Amino acid sequence: MNAMRILIDTNVIMDYIANREPFAADAERIIELCIEKIVLGSISAHTITNLFYILRKELPLNERRDTLRKFCRIFMVVGIDSFKLENALKNDMFDDFEDCLQDECAKEFTANYIITRNIKDFENSSVKAIKPDDFLKIIK
Repeated sequence: MNAMRILIDTNVIMDYIANREPFAADAERIIELCIEKIVLGSISAHTITNLFYILRKELPLNERRDTLRKFCRIFMVVGIDSFKLENALKNDMFDDFEDCLQDECAKEFTANYIITRNIKDFENSSVKAIKPDDFLKIIK
């Protein structure tokens, strides 16, 4: 049987890095599933750039670099190219351009799910969005 394929949204990665309660434990378990290769995990390239910026107040530069390098080793990083950008720009089903790019990356990765706490932002996504705790119930 093929492993489940997921794209993890930026907010779930932030839950893990910043130990945001009550969400950190679910984020950590999902990342562990990816490390153990029980699930094939991906993140979009712009998740790394967004996190680099967001974490500037949380972590010193070297820690930010080290942390994000680790994520690049754990997950398949799905790139952003002109095809994905044009598709996202043409797609008027999303209010948020960044979320639309997440969907484009999830499609390329052939993800079964986008793991996010903001599922309402992905109502029109071609890849089903699911909350971390609901995903963990499916995986059990």
